[in-house]
Amino acid sequence: MISRNTHRTFFTFFIGLICLFLFTKAEAAQKYYYQIKIYHLKTQVQEDRLDQYLQNAYLPALHRLGIKNVGVFKPVAGDTLGKRVYVFIPFRTWDQLENADRKLLNDQQYLTNGEDYINAAYNDESYTRLETIVLRAFPKMIAPEVPNLTANKTDRVYELRSYESATEKFNLNKVHMFNDGNEVALFKRLGFNAVFYAEVIAGSHMPNLMYMTTFNSKADRDKHWDTFSNDPEWKTLLAKPEYQHNVSKADIIFLHPTVYSDF
Repeated sequence: MISRNTHRTFFTFFIGLICLFLFTKAEAAQKYYYQIKIYHLKTQVQEDRLDQYLQNAYLPALHRLGIKNVGVFKPVAGDTLGKRVYVFIPFRTWDQLENADRKLLNDQQYLTNGEDYINAAYNDESYTRLETIVLRAFPKMIAPEVPNLTANKTDRVYELRSYESATEKFNLNKVHMFNDGNEVALFKRLGFNAVFYAEVIAGSHMPNLMYMTTFNSKADRDKHWDTFSNDPEWKTLLAKPEYQHNVSKADIIFLHPTVYSDF
């Protein structure tokens, strides 16, 4: 006969195995990789061609590859940095990111619908330059989220921020501040409707991190940031000695989603 103590030991061991399994599974949760494509344009003809390509060829082809949500954004009125289009692509794995373009070349519908863009002549290019940024999602937000907004897309404001640091060490410190310092949680508590938070692993402004928050309007955005600036938790976090001097430059870009954007 098995003793009561043996039963208790076995039960404890069994529960331990379950906890270890759940912990391992949680640790293995895959963080997304993101790609941001920034098309630099000169003419309205280029912009119209790019819109046609993105809406009718590129986004539908990515959807067929299982990439459900792709964001397409343009600067708000009054932006002075030139004509640009931002495309945000979330990939579940590095393999998916690495092989997406190759798989598109085997998609006949994509090649047909995007023919005007894909086969543009050397002296009739579809854009001036194409800038690409590759990012890895933060541990505290491992996947992108479609914002819960009520306003029409034309009224919404998407705020893309890039925080540069003086050194790699300071950049890691700012990443730590977002995750272990609970800055991500603070944004969530205050209703910033973030699309993503991520560290840049390839780009032209490294070392840096980037994130995107969203609002129903510019007034809504200003109200949220005013609340954030005066929040006691933020003031406490900002004053901590271990998080000093970890941002040397902040770029803030205001965008609005196109009518065909998934975000």
